[in-house]
Amino acid sequence: MASDAYPNGQLEREIVLSRVVAAPRDVVFAAWSDSRRMFQWFAPAGMRCDVHAHGLAEPGAVWRFDMIGTGDERYGNRMRFLEVVPNQRLVFEHGADQDDDPERFLTTITFDQQDDGKTVVTLRQLHPTTAQRQRTIGFGAVEIGYQTLDGLVRHLERSP
Repeated sequence: MASDAYPNGQLEREIVLSRVVAAPRDVVFAAWSDSRRMFQWFAPAGMRCDVHAHGLAEPGAVWRFDMIGTGDERYGNRMRFLEVVPNQRLVFEHGADQDDDPERFLTTITFDQQDDGKTVVTLRQLHPTTAQRQRTIGFGAVEIGYQTLDGLVRHLERSP
């Protein structure tokens, strides 16, 4: 059964993170889909973002930014949006800021409204290979992902 639900070894290539956010779905989606808002909070602990151009999430849009570490080291990133369903789903490719990044992965973020008004945010990263997924986990991607979601929560508490 699992092979039907996850074709081509998808389960072995995927990282899934989820967080319940105490805000309505449209507010949470807006914090993700406008780069001016997103890059106020989108970084793990101790890092910040330097954005090269701002915009709205829409199919074909490309967001380029550097994550800057505590020692001012820069990590170039690029997101290219493939699908945007307002208040429901964002799908984008994410990787290094280079055209031929072999480690670029597919990210799907879903926003599910609960009856209590909170939103379940689920991030799915689909990596090109199982080995790449393992390397990504090895350098702390799960912890970094949750730190980034913590930043979202803090941002929404300050400016809902």
